[in-house]
Amino acid sequence: MSERLDQEIQHRRPDRAAMAIGVALGVLGLLVGWDASHVGGGAYARVGPATFPYVIALALVGLSVWTVIEAWRGKFPERDHDEIGPIIWIVGGLSAQLILLNTAGFAIATGLLFAATARAFGKRELWMTIPIGILLSLGIWLVFTQVLRLALPRGPLENLVLGLFT
Repeated sequence: MSERLDQEIQHRRPDRAAMAIGVALGVLGLLVGWDASHVGGGAYARVGPATFPYVIALALVGLSVWTVIEAWRGKFPERDHDEIGPIIWIVGGLSAQLILLNTAGFAIATGLLFAATARAFGKRELWMTIPIGILLSLGIWLVFTQVLRLALPRGPLENLVLGLFT
């Protein structure tokens, strides 16, 4: 049993992807710590505006060290194979939303994102998910802009709905 375990340990290789994530976490933690060192204010207070960023920086560096150690040991489980099709649908939907948000408005842009995400998760009927997404997004837009008084981008559909109610 011990001999088999030794062979298994010798065949493990460091997980390069996890190692890169650990290094990125460390860099992010150091960046947050450096930024927190430039926060002023609170000369008399023990807990000032820089305290929480320092806690976040310390947590990120701690996670970084832990991730690098586990990656070096090769202790991460085998990752599943990524399906490229759903990723493309979601990234495409996000891109479409970013491009259309200021011209088409919140409801249409977010409705297309909804439909693309539904398609990525297996709902293939775009003729049905696009109108559902647009109606749900329009409802969300109305709540945020009319009830909560927050500003979201308006497009022709939002202008039409506002014109009907005023």
